[in-house]
Amino acid sequence: MRTEVAEAVDVHRSRYVRWGICGLLFFATTINYVDRQVLSILKPTLQAEFGWREIDYSWIVMAFQLAYAMMMPLAGRLIDRIGTRLGYALAVIVWSVAAISHGFARSATQFIIARFALGAGEAANFPAAVRTVANWFPQEERSFATGIFNSGSNVGVIAAALLVPLITNYMGWQAAFFITGALGFLWVVPWLLGVKGAEKDEGAAPTSPASEPVAYRELLADRASWAFIIGKFVTDPVWWFYLFWIPGFLNRTYSVDLMSMGPPLIAVYLAADVGSIFGGWLHKGLVARGWNAAAARKTAMLICGLSATPVMLLLWVDTLWPAVALIGLAAAAHQGWSANLFTLVSDTFPKRTVGSVVGLGGLAGGVSGMLISPVVGYWLDWSNGWYQPIFFVAGTAYLVAFALISTALSLRERAGARSASPTGRSIKKGPAG
Repeated sequence: MRTEVAEAVDVHRSRYVRWGICGLLFFATTINYVDRQVLSILKPTLQAEFGWREIDYSWIVMAFQLAYAMMMPLAGRLIDRIGTRLGYALAVIVWSVAAISHGFARSATQFIIARFALGAGEAANFPAAVRTVANWFPQEERSFATGIFNSGSNVGVIAAALLVPLITNYMGWQAAFFITGALGFLWVVPWLLGVKGAEKDEGAAPTSPASEPVAYRELLADRASWAFIIGKFVTDPVWWFYLFWIPGFLNRTYSVDLMSMGPPLIAVYLAADVGSIFGGWLHKGLVARGWNAAAARKTAMLICGLSATPVMLLLWVDTLWPAVALIGLAAAAHQGWSANLFTLVSDTFPKRTVGSVVGLGGLAGGVSGMLISPVVGYWLDWSNGWYQPIFFVAGTAYLVAFALISTALSLRERAGARSASPTGRSIKKGPAG
């Protein structure tokens, strides 16, 4: 008969294993964002060298988003079929090769091709990471774990802001793509060995593929799918805008050059890091204080949505650091929102369908971002760089999304647990939790 001491040791080992895996998810997401952010930091440099207009740059950005959107459902289904261990490793290899290929591009068309390949590979990151959290973490820890790995997106932007100007200054812009693109290969080995070792230690294989894939039409019959899809469709374009246009905005509006770009971007994405972790902790903290899980989820999302609205004050800001503070608050709000939105999926669907549902949401977010990118490019060319209306839209998007998500979840709650599960079994623990 097992003793209490032996059981306590197993619990400690299990906790150590799953947080170690969360650390690997954090580093993968960091690398993912380093690779996608290099281009936006180099935007002023590449525009000067190749003579790009804003619309030329927007088509390059759109190529990434098109591939990202197209591959999201396929990547999610692949992760659900072959498991996170192998699927994640393949994705990182693909996007690392694509990131390196940017260094060989010499025209807008070649950058479009490289960017498309990068988007195709990077599409698997969040389906794989969210599915891994669902596999390894109990429900009450998932928001916090998601907030931690999601904070890697901000660390990636900070790392790119520090590395890219230095590499470019001393070795040229091509080397910035070569060196950062190679980082993914350093991650693959510990991931393959670490997850295999974790499965052996646990005596099980949490990342094994599902034997019964669920049809997309069944997933789409669940209103929780539409809550996630709507949330991604409405708010993802805001995040794309921050990622791809903020360096150009700072350069054009406040004359921030390449070598001065680091401190403002670091400030923005340090704030986003705090927002990601706080947003993930907020739901857990409210539940620990006796809140209903669904009410805690909605409250956390509402707080994040409200925190995004002050970015509209950029209409009246003429100096750099107040603008950086407002953008940083908006980025923090988005990341806290995102941590809760992703966890909505892992809390309301069976583990074997999580990658597929995240893929559907990623498709929606990618399509909306893809549609918005040329609109932003044309608008900035036509208006001679008038960014303020774009920030007004960015500040209101989260409250619009919150209203639509709340409506979808309320309808789901009224429909009852019988219609909640795409498998025919009740999976509902609450309308949002």
